[in-house]
Parts: sequence; C-alpha cells; structure tokens
Amino acid sequence: MKAIVFDTFGGTEVLHEVDAEIPEPGPGQVRVRVRAVGVNPVDGKIRSGIMEAIFPTTLPAIPGGEIAGVVDALGEGVDGFKVGDEVLGWSDTGAYAQYALATAAVLAPKPAGLDWTHAAALPVASDGAERVLDLLDVKAGETLLIHGASGALGTIAVQLAVARGARVIGTAGPANQDYVTSLGATALVYGEGLVERVRAVAPEGVDAVFDAAGKGALEDSITLRGGTDRIVTTADFRAGELGVVFAEGPQRRSGARLAELAQLAAAGELVTTVGAVHPLADAAAAQQASDAGHSRGKLVLTVA
Repeated sequence: MKAIVFDTFGGTEVLHEVDAEIPEPGPGQVRVRVRAVGVNPVDGKIRSGIMEAIFPTTLPAIPGGEIAGVVDALGEGVDGFKVGDEVLGWSDTGAYAQYALATAAVLAPKPAGLDWTHAAALPVASDGAERVLDLLDVKAGETLLIHGASGALGTIAVQLAVARGARVIGTAGPANQDYVTSLGATALVYGEGLVERVRAVAPEGVDAVFDAAGKGALEDSITLRGGTDRIVTTADFRAGELGVVFAEGPQRRSGARLAELAQLAAAGELVTTVGAVHPLADAAAAQQASDAGHSRGKLVLTVA
C-alpha cells in the first residue's frame, strides 16, 4: 500500500511516500480502506519531535489518526460492522495510508449525506471540543470566549457551546469574521487590543476561555478572567508556566457519540468546514499549511 512516513524528526521535508505492508486486523479491530484523512496540528507536532514526552513515537512512523473509509476486513470478535460499510473515526495505525486499522468501538457509520472529506473533518474536532467544554463546565447563560474560532476545532466548539445555551465570543482573523458570526458567535479579531474589544461586547466579563489557537492569547485570557480559573488551552505549550490547564488528556473516542454528531452533520445541523483538500502524495504541503495555522476549517487528505 502507499503510505506517507517519516524516518526522523524534523520539518515537513522529512515526510515521504513509501510502499508499506497492508496491516492485518487483530481482535476487535477492522481494516479500513481509507478514503479521506483529517490533518491535525498534532500531526506536525509529533513529526517535529516536540511531542515526544507526551506521544513517544517509534520511527519510521506513519502520521495521522483520523479517517473516513470503507471496512475492508474484520478482526475476531467484531460486531456491528461488515465488509463494505462506510465509516469514520479514529485509527489505531497511521492514517496517512491506503489502509489503516481501527478499533470497532471508536468507529461510526458514515451517513450517506456526509461526503468523505467532511466525514474526516469530524472525529478529532468533535471529541476535543466536547472534552474541553466539559472541562470548563460550560453552562447555559454563561459567556465563553473561544480563541481560534474559525479553525476545525473552533468551528465545532462554537456550535456545541451555542447548543448548550452559552453566549460565545469567537476570535479569528479579519477574513473569517463573517464565518465565525455564521456559526452563532460574536466575532472579534484576535491580536493587540483584544482585552478592550472583549470588554466592549461583554462588559460583565467572560465565564470561561477555550484557547484552540495557541497564538499567545493566554495572557489576555488571564486578564479577562482575573486569574487562571476556567481557562483551557489545546494549543499553547506555555500553559504550565502560566498556570493554565493544557487539555492533553486521553481522547474519549466514542463511536456512539460520533454517530450522533455525524447524523447532525449530514442533516446540516452541525457545520463541518473543509478548508483545503490535498492528495495523499502532497501530505507535506498539507502539514506545512497546518503548521502555519490561520486556516478556516479542516485540512483533509484524499486517498486514491
């Protein structure tokens, strides 16, 4: 099978295509013929080596862990799926490949109305958004500030927070203000003067902060909260030195919950935005764009 690997840590130039062995599913696993792969910021962080303390990596490695595709083979004891089923979810083996293994319990059926690229955009962002909203204990009537509201994670987080009854203020670049507003948030431009802009639209203050951007917004967040309570970041590695929670805990990876959200996405009740699509062979370009940030929605690889 065709796969993208890296043999050493470094920049996107270490990514290259190889012919790899097709993996065989073990007990409780299925093999998926991959059709689309979600490209996530953590993929680049693992490739660079800065995540070794959290995610030790055995080299050579195939990046990625978010897939949509067709069940190709079943391991022992698998119930609920059959060969030919269209699925989305998390992979156990590297996702930047024509085939990947996945534990059946973390897969969801792909609704017919959800295309491959949008299916691949959903698992990581929805799981991360719900996990952080729960960590923050966001409730109806509260005001939540989300940094990076136009990204893949922010897009889902805004909508799920609004669904909880929260008022959301979302920061993004100038080009994404209308997009963030369309998700149900009050949109603000990030950067210098943010504290004053937030206070102008929320003079009563903000109850919690979700930083999905990692662009130096933690100090402003602490100022707005008057301390570090109820601030969580998924992207700023200075969190520890500033006394802020970094959401690095294990993903929940619930196939059942993912199935519910996939149905909402297929019905148009949960917006999933694909910012750019690259073929598998152009994985380095996709990761380069991901490393740079500022993209709207999800970056996705398609697999032939």
